[in-house]
Amino acid sequence: MYSFKTKPYDHQQVAFNNSWKDPYHALFMEMGTGKTKVIVDTMGALFEEGEITHALVVAPKGVFDNWVQLEIPAHLPERIKRYVVRWQPNFTKKYKEELLDVAVPVRRAKDTLNVLVMNVEAFSTSKGAGAALRFLELNPQSIMVVDESTTIKNRTASRTKTIIKCGDKAKYRRILTGSPVTKSPMDLFTQCHFLSLDALNFASYFSFQHRYAVMRKRTMGTKIFNEVVSFQRLEELSEKLDKFSTRVLKEDCLDLPSKVYVRRKVEMTAEQRKLYVQMKEFALAQLANGKVATTVNVLTQIMRLQQIACGHFQPDDDAPIESIKNNRLDELLSVCEENSGKSIIWATWTHDIKAIETALAKTYGEDSVATYYGATPQEERQEIVRRFQDPNDPLRFFVGQPSTGGYGITLTEASAVIYYSNSYNLEHRIQSEDRAHRIGQTKSVTYIDLYTPGTIDEKITQALRDKINLAGEVLGEDLVEWLV
Repeated sequence: MYSFKTKPYDHQQVAFNNSWKDPYHALFMEMGTGKTKVIVDTMGALFEEGEITHALVVAPKGVFDNWVQLEIPAHLPERIKRYVVRWQPNFTKKYKEELLDVAVPVRRAKDTLNVLVMNVEAFSTSKGAGAALRFLELNPQSIMVVDESTTIKNRTASRTKTIIKCGDKAKYRRILTGSPVTKSPMDLFTQCHFLSLDALNFASYFSFQHRYAVMRKRTMGTKIFNEVVSFQRLEELSEKLDKFSTRVLKEDCLDLPSKVYVRRKVEMTAEQRKLYVQMKEFALAQLANGKVATTVNVLTQIMRLQQIACGHFQPDDDAPIESIKNNRLDELLSVCEENSGKSIIWATWTHDIKAIETALAKTYGEDSVATYYGATPQEERQEIVRRFQDPNDPLRFFVGQPSTGGYGITLTEASAVIYYSNSYNLEHRIQSEDRAHRIGQTKSVTYIDLYTPGTIDEKITQALRDKINLAGEVLGEDLVEWLV
């Protein structure tokens, strides 16, 4: 019987019991229910049973440091010797030695669990892919874990193909995510393919699609393509998933406080309104002329309209960002003034993050605010989280991008989560909401969306509330519905 370092909750014990011996398993556990702990316990149990000597953990860039600094130290018992190496692309002499130590069996004692933790982006590079393959080829008694496995849902991406190839070399394979389907059931194929082709028992994506998707031919300009219009046999698919997965919902296992959703209206200034109307008319004219033909182009039009509603505008990708007189920042400060506790503020664009930081620092002091986005150095990120989680630290406002800070971190000191602007990516919304609403939260969490009525901004906010993934569902000819 495995002796845990940290006592599992009942649902974690069930997940562990259901999965730890399986050659492959999917932990579909909502954010905050402790899926990482279950995997660390699995690694420890398999090691003590003599089943594995090595572990390869793959996680998003903003998350993989947590495995090294927080999760493995927190949950792996001290009796298990471990050697943990964090991936880095710059191969210094010292790092080469560390990588060889963790990968080459003869360089480490047999009584040591050797762990390599890599960010998923590394698998898009020849250096990262090569290191991972060598690690597993040298150590077939291994487990490979893909954390937030929706990062490999794109079957055509090079990193997806490489990760699947690596998975074939591992004795045990695991995927972890709270939301395996962010766009459609088709998202499941590559995630399950990583586990095993036997998992769903389809040799190819197209045979999987033919079984569970309803297709129709669609014309867009001069192009004719097949489009998924609905899905079928989903009960059958669910039954297949049940054979190799564990599903845990927060509502089923945790006595967490409630979520409260609030919308705060922000009216546009005359300057904003004029520019918004001009941009909308331009987009509609493009559409009428057949120039907007791809999802990417459509979403670009939506994005620029949303930028105007937020108070800035970038005419094209190469043009400088122009600030527009607006009321949104003032409304944010009003919301912050009303909330006496700590707050998370999510914003889509770097321009907004910097403006928010400046305004909050001026109002509440420089120590009151920290930013967490793509440009934040890795070595500073853990310290920002630590400070925010310390109730006595003056850091009151965590300002971040959902695409960076929305994964893998715990921010349960927050009592309010404010969306200054929303991405149209549903996964980013779900993930970012759950940074505050997870194990350890004792307060009700209020989610506040700032929105501009009568604009694309309001429609995006409502769509995400209704669990609609715009990035996957809006096509060129559907743009009219969003513009008018």
